[in-house]
Amino acid sequence: MSPELKVVIYVDKTPSCQHERRYNAPETSEVAIILAGDEQGSRDISLELRSNQIKKIAETHRAYDALQYPLLFRQGEDGYNFELQQTNPTGEIATKKISAMDFYAFRIMFRTTHFNIILRCKELFHQFVVDMYAKIESE
Repeated sequence: MSPELKVVIYVDKTPSCQHERRYNAPETSEVAIILAGDEQGSRDISLELRSNQIKKIAETHRAYDALQYPLLFRQGEDGYNFELQQTNPTGEIATKKISAMDFYAFRIMFRTTHFNIILRCKELFHQFVVDMYAKIESE
């Protein structure tokens, strides 16, 4: 994250004119998403710059995953973006681009030689998978 950005989260404030129980903590360990119609709402992240300007980070931005899930990506690893290209086994970059589904399938794959923190985060893993599925569907 660049030094001119700061993350501001107001957890004790709820938007006005909303149902009083809309933002209650979940009472179950399941996570779900409902995608209705062709148009999905914006899931951008809003950052307030130190100059008090608001900057929007789109869900297709490479920093979205690290900003949305700082516990999973504590080193700020890049997430999916439209510019990722496949690499051949020889190491040369191919002209074919990587789809979001291929990227996230690779990211959550179990490997015996690699510690994958995402797979060990229980409910947060479920939330991450549902959120990334919504990203794949909106692509």
